[in-house]
Amino acid sequence: MLWDGERSGLVGYNQEGVFSSTVSKLTPNNKIISIYLYYHLQSQFNWIQGRRTGTGVPHVPKDLGEILEVNYPKNKDEQQKIATILTSIDTAIEKTEALINKYQQIKAGLMHDLFTRGVTADGKLRPPHEQAPELYQETPIGFIPKVWTVEELQPLLAPVGNNLRSGPFGSALLKSELVEDGIPFLGIDNIHVEKFSDQFKRFVSEKKFIELNKYSVRPYDVVITIMGTVGRCCVIPGDIDKALSSKHLWTMTFDTNKVIPDLICWQLNYSAWVKVWFRKETQGGIMDAIQSKTLKRLVLPVPPLPEQKIIHNRYDSLNTRISNEQKYLVKLKLQKQGLMQDLLTGKARVIVN
Repeated sequence: MLWDGERSGLVGYNQEGVFSSTVSKLTPNNKIISIYLYYHLQSQFNWIQGRRTGTGVPHVPKDLGEILEVNYPKNKDEQQKIATILTSIDTAIEKTEALINKYQQIKAGLMHDLFTRGVTADGKLRPPHEQAPELYQETPIGFIPKVWTVEELQPLLAPVGNNLRSGPFGSALLKSELVEDGIPFLGIDNIHVEKFSDQFKRFVSEKKFIELNKYSVRPYDVVITIMGTVGRCCVIPGDIDKALSSKHLWTMTFDTNKVIPDLICWQLNYSAWVKVWFRKETQGGIMDAIQSKTLKRLVLPVPPLPEQKIIHNRYDSLNTRISNEQKYLVKLKLQKQGLMQDLLTGKARVIVN
């Protein structure tokens, strides 16, 4: 059991090695098998954390052995059966996590290839520059296919008003004007890497929304955080109704006759050429904000729209696979939580045969 630190109370099982002064080794007596005790202590993690002591580094209470009651079946075969059930779902969780990680690695490699080599009309990757230099041109962001262009971000924006916006600022929207329910007011907490969170915490009235309409978000806008955790980017879902952007975000409306917003978003999150540009604009320092001129002058590769659609289909297919596995992972973890509640409390008994 991890004894000190923010995760104190966390338990491990069946590991070899030497443990440090921040870890306590617990050896069960002959009444209970080790793996059952492991799962019971795992189920009590929040209870243990709620009773930690220490003014600086929190640690497990020294009298844990006297204040924590352990429920267990007297029959060790029943203990083993419960542990076997929980171990099987742990194995499924580990395999699913490994599969998600594998898909994410495949996606990262494939998207890099798609954005540096592109695809031919039959959907196949072009041969790399080293094998077919005649197919490529040299640009400020490296070699790209000759049929592509490189564009600054600003000309790719839609021909609509406020196509690049941040705000409202200052007295335009006071904290006292936020309401408990109404039209969502988006912040950093709603924007994650390739993921939009619709868990809204701040709202404005309809009247205030109309007043600040130039800061409203549109379906498929690309939004990037510019304060706090700088540089997280996602696309606003197509079914968004009404929402207002904040001064902590840059919200961009792109011309979908030129570019697919999802592919712009991927570049802003991951591509080497974007990271190099952002570092250059901050003289190699840590970026604490993104200025509008930094975004407007950002150079991006732009494949022809039909080719973008093929690239996007590949991107969308991998995203769907990852999303399905992530949903399955959530389901498994909820299932484990329910099983632990039932089996480790005796609410549900297992049949030993």
